[in-house]
Formats: sequence, C-alpha cells, structure tokens
Amino acid sequence: MQSQNRIAFKEWGAVCAALEQGTQSVIVRKGGIHEGEAGFRVEHSEFWMFPTRFHQGAEQLQPAKCSLLNQPLSQEPESGKLNLSLYSVVEAVLELKDPALLPRLQSLQVLNAETIQQRFEYKNPGLFVLLVRVFRREQPVEVEQESRFAGCHSWVELSQDYTTADLKPVLNPEQFQEAQQAFQEIVNSAQ
Repeated sequence: MQSQNRIAFKEWGAVCAALEQGTQSVIVRKGGIHEGEAGFRVEHSEFWMFPTRFHQGAEQLQPAKCSLLNQPLSQEPESGKLNLSLYSVVEAVLELKDPALLPRLQSLQVLNAETIQQRFEYKNPGLFVLLVRVFRREQPVEVEQESRFAGCHSWVELSQDYTTADLKPVLNPEQFQEAQQAFQEIVNSAQ
C-alpha cells in the first residue's frame, strides 16, 4: 500500500457505505459522461473513496439495501466538506462483456438488477468490476469541496496527499478471501 495518496474515486455514498460495512468488496463501474471517448479506465490501483450523493436513490438499490441511504457516507456532510474515511486497493479487474453474467453480480454488490443492466447497456455494452480491499480510518479527514470536483467523472486529484498510515482493513483475511473466491467464480465464467 502507498504511504500517502491524493487520488480519489467518486462513487455513490450508498456503495461507499456498503464497502465500509464489508457487505460489498467490488465496485461496478461504467463511468461518467465526462470520461471521454475511451470511457472509464482503471487509471489508479489505489485511491480514497469520494462519496457522492448525486443520481443515487432507493429505486436503484436492492430492496434490502435501501437503508444504506441513511448511513453517514450516503448523506451530505453538514459542513459541506468531503469526509475521507475509506481507502481502496484494487486487487483484480474484470471487464465484463457477457450480459448473461450480470445476475452473478447481485450477491456481490448493492445495486439492483435494473441499475446494473442500465449501466451495462449505456453507450458500449460492458462493465468494469473491480475487486477492492477496503481500509478505513478511525477519524475521517475533512477535505474542502472544490468546484473542480463536480461533474460526472470517476477520478479526482485532491489538493494534497493524505497518509494511509492509520488505516485498518474492513475485512479480515478470511472474509476477504471469501470475496476473492466469489469474484473469481465470475472471472472463470467470463472466460
């Protein structure tokens, strides 16, 4: 793991809450409208999670996961600042091109089947599925929101590096191994 990092990855607050709880260890990504002609790419192997509140709603989550919208990471901070508390290390990436495999994602993440299907079909069919090892800091770091953070793009460069020294893994090694196995089953099906 890098000792410090200034790269952040924008993701729905509900998904960040699921990552923080350890109920999700994958990120399903299509990319924002400002990703350019090539679309989303995994440009960084480690990053801070940047929880966003735009475009997320209960109708896009699995019914049993709607309570995630009540979690702190899913709500706008009162101060108008960004709270950095989660850090992700990408362990594996799958570019999923077979729509028949989409139902296999349901048990690995919190988005409902319709939302996953819409993301898959947007522009060029396909999705990226990132297996991430998530770490949490006990006390979030408050970062000033900047206008350049706005917009539909995945990657944000923060104004400074933040240390990763005090991070603790969300899942223990055995729990993360289970997540790896579930991810690998999808990888094997895609080949």
